[in-house]
Amino acid sequence: MSVIADALGVSAATVSNALSGKGRVSPELIERVRAKAEELGYVPSVTARALRTGRSGVIGLVLPNISNPLFPQIAQAIENAAADAGYGVLIADSSGDNAKQTLAIQRLIERQVDGIVIVPRLGTRIAELACPVAVIDSPSTPNNTVSADHWQGGQLVAEHLVDLGHRDFVLIGANPLSNVQNDRIGGMKSRIPKDGRVDVIWIERNEMVLGAGCPLGLKEKVENGFTAFAASSDLHALRALTELQRAGIRVPNEASVVGFDDLVWSSVVSPSITTVRQDAVAIADIAIGALLATIEREPSPEASNIAVAQCNRVPMALVPRQTTARLATADASASDNSSFANSSSSPPERNAP
Repeated sequence: MSVIADALGVSAATVSNALSGKGRVSPELIERVRAKAEELGYVPSVTARALRTGRSGVIGLVLPNISNPLFPQIAQAIENAAADAGYGVLIADSSGDNAKQTLAIQRLIERQVDGIVIVPRLGTRIAELACPVAVIDSPSTPNNTVSADHWQGGQLVAEHLVDLGHRDFVLIGANPLSNVQNDRIGGMKSRIPKDGRVDVIWIERNEMVLGAGCPLGLKEKVENGFTAFAASSDLHALRALTELQRAGIRVPNEASVVGFDDLVWSSVVSPSITTVRQDAVAIADIAIGALLATIEREPSPEASNIAVAQCNRVPMALVPRQTTARLATADASASDNSSFANSSSSPPERNAP
C-alpha cells in the first residue's frame, strides 16, 4: 500500500480509504489509486483487514452430504450470495454424521469465520453457537432461519395428482426423522381427498430388514390398485421409476411418479421426472442477508446468535414433466359421461321424405 502511496504522492491512509470506499476521497483520486494498484498487482491483505476490522470476511457453510446433487446447488447459491456481499465461503461436509457436524462447526469457529450457514443433518437441532449462525432446514425446525416451504411443496404434488384423477397414493420418504421429508409428506397428505387411499414407505426402515437397495414392493402396490407414487426427493422418484419400469409397468400410462428438488438430471432421464423446485437463489439471499445483519449488529449479551429472517419460508414450484398423466380410468369415466350426455340429448331432425 505504501508503494502505491509513494507513486501517487499521497498518504497510505488515503490509499486505504480509496481502496475500501471509505473516507473523503475524490472519485478522480479513487480511480487513480485503483488503476495504480492494478498496475502494480496489489492484492489486499486479508490478515491486515481482519486485524483492523476484527472480521475475517469469511463465512462457513456446513452441508449434510455433499454427494447429494441437491447440496452443491445450495452451496453455489450461498457462495454467490456471499460473494455479492464481499465474503468468501469455507465449506464443510458432515457426511450425515452428528459427530462430524459438531466437529465441522467447531473447526470453522476456530478458523474465526464471521458466521456460519448450516444445513443440518436430519434429526439435529442447532442451538446457540459462539458466532452468528443461519439455519436452512424446514419451517417446522426450531431455530430455522429460512427454507423452502416444504409443506406447501407437498400440497402442490398432491393437488397435481388429484387433478389428474388419482385417488390411490404411495408416498415415499427415506427417513422419518427428517423434518424436511415429514413436512413434504405431511403436505401431500393434507391435500389427498377423504375418499383417497394412502400408504407411506420409509426406505431406510425397509432396508434395515431387507438390505440396501432392496425392492420397495411397488409392483404389488400397482396390483393392489395404487396409481400415484410421490417421493420426497428426485433420487427416490428415480428409484421408484426404475423399479416400476423393470416390473413392466408403464409410466405414466399405468402409474404416475413425482419427485422433489428438480435435480440436474431430472429433466434428461426418460421419461423426464415431474418434480417440485425450490428457489435456492432466493433462500441463499435471505439466509446470507439475515446472517450478515446478525454479524453486523451491536454486540449484546441478551441477543441470540441465531439469524432471524423476516421471510422464513420460500414457496416451491411444480415442474410437470413426462412421469405424470391423467389416470386412464378418469379419461374413461369422462368419455362415458360424454357418451351418456350425447345419447340422452335429442336426436337430430330427419329430412322430410
